Parts: sequence; C-alpha cells; structure tokens
Amino acid sequence: MKNIILVLFAFSFINCISQKNETKKFDYTYKEAETILPKPIGLVNDFSFVFNQHERNELEKLLFDYSQKTTNQIAIVTVKNIEPYTDISDYAKDIGNFWGVGTREKDNGLIIVMDMSNRTIRISSGLGTEEILSDSFLKKIIDETIIPEFKQENYYSGIKSGIERIIIEWN
Repeated sequence: MKNIILVLFAFSFINCISQKNETKKFDYTYKEAETILPKPIGLVNDFSFVFNQHERNELEKLLFDYSQKTTNQIAIVTVKNIEPYTDISDYAKDIGNFWGVGTREKDNGLIIVMDMSNRTIRISSGLGTEEILSDSFLKKIIDETIIPEFKQENYYSGIKSGIERIIIEWN
C-alpha cells in the first residue's frame, strides 16, 4: 500500500512540475488573431518607430527588390512588446504565419521581430527557408552582425547588415 501511495505522490509531483514549466501557447482562430497580432503595412512594419522615414524606405526597397528577384520574402517587425506572448519565438512564428510571409508553395518566408521593451530579437523562417538558412546560421547573424550594432543603438545599420548577409547566403 505504501508503494502505491509513493507512486501516486511521485506521479502527482511530476505532473505539477511539468504543468508549471509549460509556456502559454496561443491557439486561436484567424478572427482572434486579428485582435492579438498587428496587421502588416508592408515589408517593413516599424510599429515602434525605430527607423526614420529614409531608413524605412531604404529597407523596404531592399526587401521588395529581393522579393521580386527571388520570390523569397523577408519582413521586419518592430513592436513595443509582444504581449500577450511571453516567448518571442512563438510570436515571430505566429505573426509570420498569420501574415503569410513567403509563398505558400515554397514556404520561403523569413521574419525579423524586434521586441523593443524586452530588447530581444528573433529571426524566424519558413520550413522551405530552413534548408538554406539554419537556426544556427540566423543566430550567428544576430550575435555577430546585428547585436553589436544594436549595442551602439545603430538599429538601421544592424538590421541592414544582417539582411545583406542573409541575402548573400540565400541566393
């Protein structure tokens, strides 16, 4: 009888720990997503006004020209925060899917999300993109190219340099 009680206690304890460590995932309909996620305004979605107008125009032209040349699509999103999300990876994946970044046939989209209040950045790619641009490669771009510029508050330079490296690799 003691063994049964110990097993039940252990199972309950493990179950409590696993539930505590779960991150909140959002399962929502398209209609609900419209109230949770921002609507796209272009390839550069600078909702936090990180870039000046000239920088936004330059980035938009770079991304548009690349998309026209290759059908690969890159979108930039800056937000004040990712609430109600707590994980920028989930936010980036969901916003990329909701917006339909890339083509459906090739799943060749890539989205760069900057959460300004938490000072985090994530580059999320479609499955068709991951064959060429691995998560480790994208993390290396963030760590070696983008973050050093961000530390100097050179957001435009960091993003543009990161995108240029991505484009070279993705061609």
